[in-house]
Amino acid sequence: MCVSYDVLVIGGGPAGLSAALNVRARGLRVLVVSNPMEENPLWKAERVDNCIGLPGVSGAELLRGMRRHAEEAGVEFRTGRVLNAMRMENVWYVGIGSDMENASALVLAAGVSRGRKFPGEAEFLGRGVSYCATCDGMLYRGRPVAVLGYSDSAHREADFLKDIGCSVTYFDRPKDCVITGDSAVTSVTCDGETLPVEGVFLLRPTVAPSDLFPALALEGGYVATDRSMATNLPGLFAAGDCTGLPLQVSKAAGEGLVAGQSAAKWAVRQKRDQT
Repeated sequence: MCVSYDVLVIGGGPAGLSAALNVRARGLRVLVVSNPMEENPLWKAERVDNCIGLPGVSGAELLRGMRRHAEEAGVEFRTGRVLNAMRMENVWYVGIGSDMENASALVLAAGVSRGRKFPGEAEFLGRGVSYCATCDGMLYRGRPVAVLGYSDSAHREADFLKDIGCSVTYFDRPKDCVITGDSAVTSVTCDGETLPVEGVFLLRPTVAPSDLFPALALEGGYVATDRSMATNLPGLFAAGDCTGLPLQVSKAAGEGLVAGQSAAKWAVRQKRDQT
């Protein structure tokens, strides 16, 4: 079976970039899928004092330097949100918006998914609730929809919906929402305002690990891994904030190194087994 990448990394922060760099160090092809760098929480840090050898550097400077290092090493990048993943015949298939990529191994380094599910969100998923405007927008052409945006890029997806004829109400980072309906969504209430809508687009920066990988083992709400950063799912490794405390750059980069090396070894074994 043709595999596009040896390793696909979900997340472009310190853990993901460290993992990708270590995959490239072994001569393998790797793709990093992430939100725009400016949307990473680290970008907003004015000063980082606990990154060894780099006292006083800003978060933006750290991320730019890490990204540049990875690019110079030959890491490939793609901007987007990973919405789903499945493994078939020893290959991981990853949905990025309306597109699909595949790889022998994955590294989950998407950070912490902030924000709980709203009442009605899970119940109406696929029946009016969507996590991707460009994927599902055409289903709601000419109909009233709400966009619950939690990132700067969410505005672009709202504009897409407007361009295809949807009547769009945009909620900027609402704290409390309820989605209601019968067989499908009929209304949404956010921060005390209720609107009749037929679609609700929840555009968060990341999807919770347990939503991406329903069978993924967790410990205390974080992804469970062994010393090689392997999860309980074959060919899936994890690193960084998603694996637990402390939520620090150095810890993320170190785990990314281990996860990248482990994922590269897994990919090489897959190639060997197929020959």
